[in-house]
Parts: sequence; structure tokens; C-alpha cells
Amino acid sequence: MSEALTQLEADVRADLARIAHPHAAWLEPKIGPDGNAALDVLIVGAGQSGIAIGFGLMRSRVSSILVIDKAEEGKEGPWRTYARMPTLRSPKDYTGPDLDIPSLTYQSWHEARFGKESWQQLSLILREHWAEYLLWLRRAIGLPVANGCELLEISQGPDGLLAARVKHAAGAETFYARKIVLATGQEGMGDWMIPEQLAHLPESSVATVADDIDFERLRGKRVAVIGAGASAFDNAATALEAGAAEVHLLCRRAQIQLIQPYRWLTFRGFLRHLSDLDDAWRWRFMRKILEMREGFPQATYDRCARHANFTLHEGAPVEAARKTDSGIELQTPRGAITADFVICGTGIDMDFAGRGELAKFAGNIATWADRYQPPKDERNERLGRFPYLADDYAFTERVPGQTPWVSDIHLFAIASTMSFGPSGSSINAMTTAVPKLVHGLTRGLFRADIERHWASLSAYDVPQAVVTRQAREMGESL
Repeated sequence: MSEALTQLEADVRADLARIAHPHAAWLEPKIGPDGNAALDVLIVGAGQSGIAIGFGLMRSRVSSILVIDKAEEGKEGPWRTYARMPTLRSPKDYTGPDLDIPSLTYQSWHEARFGKESWQQLSLILREHWAEYLLWLRRAIGLPVANGCELLEISQGPDGLLAARVKHAAGAETFYARKIVLATGQEGMGDWMIPEQLAHLPESSVATVADDIDFERLRGKRVAVIGAGASAFDNAATALEAGAAEVHLLCRRAQIQLIQPYRWLTFRGFLRHLSDLDDAWRWRFMRKILEMREGFPQATYDRCARHANFTLHEGAPVEAARKTDSGIELQTPRGAITADFVICGTGIDMDFAGRGELAKFAGNIATWADRYQPPKDERNERLGRFPYLADDYAFTERVPGQTPWVSDIHLFAIASTMSFGPSGSSINAMTTAVPKLVHGLTRGLFRADIERHWASLSAYDVPQAVVTRQAREMGESL
């Protein structure tokens, strides 16, 4: 480690010590059925959100926590797996998992790692450097993380606890926790979509943008990318750079989306208070934003457009697809396109029952369609399938009383979007969204222990001073 990074870590420790008030511990261990102390909070997902949530809890004196991730260390989240852009798209000065501690910002780490001049010259943060920074951050704050641990199932445990069945290298075991946070990013409540028109095609011919694609195998091949968001362009560019013979990007809109609504919403009022609005306004805002979909920056487009064998097809939704002797034929209103391989950048759809960890209660998770019926001209069936969350990011019941314990399972992922805006999926929302979640978690833990806190106050008898009282002498004059 460089001398500058060593000094930065010392600065981090000093900063955290200065703002540690109040020091008082306020949670007592709750013993699980295995005889061990249960976790106060189990966080599933050790990407940027899981790190920030764990850090927020530690600052709130919730110390019995564990962050688990099925990936090996360094492979958490998309940054070293399916993210295929050279840099982050957020401006370099957006803060996030540092939770407003200056010494923990990416800028502080970058300057310690590469120098202040490098930061001044930097345009956008390299994806690999962001991944390296996140690993440094979790080590600097001392966050307890267990990699190679995959959540298999959540169920109701005894005495108000949740039981999380987890698989790891040594087998499987059950963790007991008072609360569980699903910080599982893009696929937290469903999976990446392959359009139904392509569902019958051979698996070897179709992938989603989140799959592990061997792009070298596409050298000299014809590739079609369905979708026109930033991730679709990233995959098209990666195929072109790997030597694909042709790459066709199919956009269903008559004109491609150039506006990035996430740039508009990055202000404190929206990020902090969208979730305080009534359902009608929340639906109206998020439907508008999500139906626009994310735009893409100039550099992302240029990365594709510089290749003569790249073709953008606007107004070309896939109406049908079939396997032929010459390849995969995609039928669009603008004619047929033939490809050897198809990549789908068509987003995430909600599929609670398809997630093994949710199987015990998937049928009783309330959705937006269960709670709110928008006006006819604002309806959107796909968005209605998003989970309808409580004000602390907790699941709510479709039928009250069937699974009341789900109120201790909190979702901080892309599926939180309809209830809270871009809270669990964007760096730019972390500084407002994570404190809101942590506040909800600590509120729930405090309320659950209210009888103990009352008994503690009632028995509290620690004097703060010693008062000496002198009796008047007998015969003292009046």
C-alpha cells in the first residue's frame, strides 16, 4: 500500500472517531434457536449498495451485522462482470457510498492512489478503478463481509427472527437475523427479460446483456442487439471491438431516446422526498421516467458509430423470430434482419416466484397493481408488477395477516424504484436513500425492543452529581 493510501486510512479512522457520537450501545443480542446470537441485520449483496448500508448501520451503532455475496471478492456487482462500458456514466464528483464523509469519497481515494493532478485531469471514473475503490472502502471501514455465500431461502424463524438458508463452500447453514436487507441490484426481484418472440430460440443463440458472453466467439459473426439503452450500446460496442462482422441495434421507438431523465432527477428534493408523495404522484413521476428509459452519453454512441459495420434500426421492434439455415431471422416492421447471435438489452421484469429466496412468500408480496389503480391513460402493466414497499423499504402483504414477518425484509434494489425512485440502483441517490433505509431499520429495531427500553429507563438510577447537605447547628439564630 502506498504511503498516501496509508495516510488516507488514518484520516478515515480519525474522521469516524470525531463523528462517533453517541457512543452508547443500544441493542442487546437476541439468541437464535441454534444457541448463538442472531444478527441484527443480514445484508444480501456486497456491491456498492450493500457496503453503504452496512456503513450506515455501523455509524448508527448497529454492530451485529453481516454482508454476504455469492460472488468471490472483487466480483461483486456488475463492475467486473457484465458491465461493458469503459467508465462510469455518472459525473466524477457524484458522491455515494461514502455517505458524505470526505475522506471516504472516491476523489480522496483517487488522489491518494494516483495523485491530485490525475484527479484534475480525469473526465469520468474508470470502471475498474470504481471496483477497486469499493473494495478499499469496505476494508477501510471494517465492514464484515462473507463472499461465496449464496442466499437460498428466507423463511419465518422463531421469536420474531428470520431464517436465511445460505449455501457456501462448506455446505449450507441457516443464519438467523432480526432483519434482512436485499441489496441485490438489478435482478433482485426478477430476471433479465428475453422477449417472448425469442423465447423458443436455442439458448446458444440468445443472451441477455447480463449474461457471461464469450465475445471472442462472435468474431466474424452477425450480431443483433435488441434494445437501445446504454447497456445495449455497450454490448453492441463490445461485439464490434471483438471483430463481429455486422452488428445491428434494434430500437422499437421511431426515434431513439436521447434524453437521460436520471440527470433531471438528481436534486435533493426529488431524491429525498419522492417517497413522501401520495401514490398518484409517485406513479406519475416514475412511470414517466421509466417509460422514457435511460438515455446514453455521446461517448457510448460514438463507440459504436465509429465502426462502418454498425447499423442502428429505429422503429424496428421484433415482431417474430425464427431459426433458419442461414441464422436467426428477426422480423421487424422495417424488414427482416438475419443474425448468428442475439443479445437482449430489454431490461428486467418482476418475477417473485422465480426467485428461490422468495419462494416461501412470493405469492403474498404486494405489488403496485394491488395497491394503486392509475387513470386509464397512465396504466402500465409491467410497472404494476413492481413491489409496493413500506416507508422503510420493507415488503408489504398482499393479504394482511398471512405472512406478517415479511415486514422485516427490506428491499434496496432496482425493484425499489417505483416506491422510492432510483434509490437502490444509482450512485447519485445513495446519499439520501441509504440514510432513509437505515433510519427505517433502526426505527424497527427500536420499536421491537420498546418494552426493554422502558424497563431500562424505569430502573435507571445513576446520579450525575454528589450533593452535600449540612445541617444547621442547634441554637443558630433565626
